[in-house]
Amino acid sequence: MKKLAIGVDIGGINTAFGLVDENGDLYAESVISTKKYPYVDDYPAYVADLCQAMRALADSVSFDYELAGIGIGAPNANFHKGTIETPANLWKFREGETDTDESRRIFRLAEDVANYFGGVKTLITNDANAATIGEMIYGNAKGMKDFIMITLGTGLGSGFVANGEMIYGNDGFAGEFGHVIVERNGRECGCGRRGCLETYVSATGIKRTAFELMAKMTAPSKLRDIAFSDFDASMISVAAEQGDPVALEAFRFTGEMLGRALADAVTVTSPEAIFLFGGLSKAGKLLFEPTQWYMEENMLFTYKNKVKLLPSGIQGKNAAILGASALIWQQEK
Repeated sequence: MKKLAIGVDIGGINTAFGLVDENGDLYAESVISTKKYPYVDDYPAYVADLCQAMRALADSVSFDYELAGIGIGAPNANFHKGTIETPANLWKFREGETDTDESRRIFRLAEDVANYFGGVKTLITNDANAATIGEMIYGNAKGMKDFIMITLGTGLGSGFVANGEMIYGNDGFAGEFGHVIVERNGRECGCGRRGCLETYVSATGIKRTAFELMAKMTAPSKLRDIAFSDFDASMISVAAEQGDPVALEAFRFTGEMLGRALADAVTVTSPEAIFLFGGLSKAGKLLFEPTQWYMEENMLFTYKNKVKLLPSGIQGKNAAILGASALIWQQEK
């Protein structure tokens, strides 16, 4: 009998999920609102809604199959414990709430979902790790034992694979490459520190770079006519492709910051390849070429010209669902 897994991607706005086989073929998908359940005491209703929607999706398939498991990608997820722990944008305390004990914001989601489905295997990890495992099972990292995945969205996420295994660390939260400090006393970061890599290398980071450059440079640029609130990273890509000097410099600088940081990461895990995934990576050579140059320029001689810099092989609208489902297939292999 054919086996299918459910992959679940929990975002701050919506939760998407789908039925996926071990080849990465998606048979059905659906979505529920996450933002409908903003507070700590909404969490049980969210779980009930999610599980009912997943059950309905599972029952909609017209052929018999075995449910191999449920894989979940979510912010602040702990693979070891099956929990989501104090997520920044999920299930917050109500304004004025008196009991704000943070231990109330440790959600045992894997256990709660498994119980609803009669004990089916349920695994959870953070969204960047899910993308990493998806790359290993479905994408361009097939057969690789050592690689790094960099996810470039609003922030910068990452996953590290060594000897064929995800590095989760002692507490389940290893691999926060976006929060290595690349500029002492640099840009303020949402984590509370300054100079973190994601403040420079992310959709948000390149937007900040473009505005700093417009203050420093006198070159004409179409970007100068766009208000900060209307600005997004895709506009920088479009301008750069048209030869806009500010946009081109923004990508060069972003590539420099990323390349320097990746050269340091290579000295720790000596990967075969580094994959770039997510919105900013879709800029192609605008980002890849400066990143590759600065990575090699700053690389320890032992590793020079050995590490491939590659685009993700699972880029697309269903990548998050595929990545989450890959948690199950990784365990099956």
